Amino acid sequence: MTFRVVQWSTGNVGRHAIAGIDARPDLDLTGVWVSSVDKVGRDAGDLAGLGRELGVTATGDADALIATRPDCVVYTAMADDRLGEAMEDLARLLAAGINVVSSSPVFLQFPDGVLPPEVVEPVRRAALDGRSSLWVNGIDPGFANDWLPLMLTSVCQRVDQVRCMEILDYSTYNNPTVLFDIMGFGRPMDDTPILLQPGVLTIGWGSVVQQLAAGLGITLDEVEQEATRLPAPETFHVAAGRIEAGTAAALRFEVRGIAGGRPVCVLEHVTRLRADIGVEWPQPPGQGGYRVEVTGEPNCVLDLRLRATNGDHNTAGLKATAMRLVNAIPAVVAAEPGLLTALDLPLVTGRGLVP
Repeated sequence: MTFRVVQWSTGNVGRHAIAGIDARPDLDLTGVWVSSVDKVGRDAGDLAGLGRELGVTATGDADALIATRPDCVVYTAMADDRLGEAMEDLARLLAAGINVVSSSPVFLQFPDGVLPPEVVEPVRRAALDGRSSLWVNGIDPGFANDWLPLMLTSVCQRVDQVRCMEILDYSTYNNPTVLFDIMGFGRPMDDTPILLQPGVLTIGWGSVVQQLAAGLGITLDEVEQEATRLPAPETFHVAAGRIEAGTAAALRFEVRGIAGGRPVCVLEHVTRLRADIGVEWPQPPGQGGYRVEVTGEPNCVLDLRLRATNGDHNTAGLKATAMRLVNAIPAVVAAEPGLLTALDLPLVTGRGLVP
């Protein structure tokens, strides 16, 4: 069976999703939505950097794409700075009877216990009314802290704590909005960026610890957060721009799910713009990647290293996010209508990807 798919946005993740859709024999790219006037009319293959045309022209006409009634939309439009608009987009697609796999808003990967029900209700209702399904995922939040750690616990006799870590150098990540405006890199140390506003971390990654707890069959008593930043020792440049001496250049945070008075499910991020900043903090596997530590019997440590063919780990992370969504399309289309979590899906593999 072949599924008709529309790609929604062609940014850092979206262009990799186009390549991924094209790589799967059971998926047919039938449309591409773009927000930039400069991209309207361009071929999807060009926008994805494939070096060849796919015969699908990008459009800014959302109504026209929705009217084609694709089986699924891969929604990768940035939502961090437009949450309300993104939620409206998703509800509109779902109400039209279109299944959606999405990289955002990240709290929708497992919103129970994270957000008030009334915040999520419009999306849930739209899915039920349209008899469609929504699955929000990626690499983090996503595979690195849902299936990967939960599968690791399957070899344990006892689990005292599950800790999921992202340890990355973001110097090659060319997204100024995320790095500067949301994460606060390159900003004065006494500025509080969006990410570190009260409650933002527990909303953004609270879904991670809540889903882990659900997978382990426990109920969390509370979720807490903690963050530390370090300044740049001197002025330097990264892909996204200039980092002045004394401004924020490294960030470490934890979101901890507490049960029985102790942290049982923990999400930790260690993010640097240079390897020599915060050297006492956890060090990355290879260039950077994801680490799962299960404390119990036995104790387990698993490092996941990602590297793209261009040698860059950040490119690999973007591609992994895209493919986590694209490869799940058949399972999401087959699922019961509603807001899905990783716990609702069967094992998704790279079926059909071996040449």
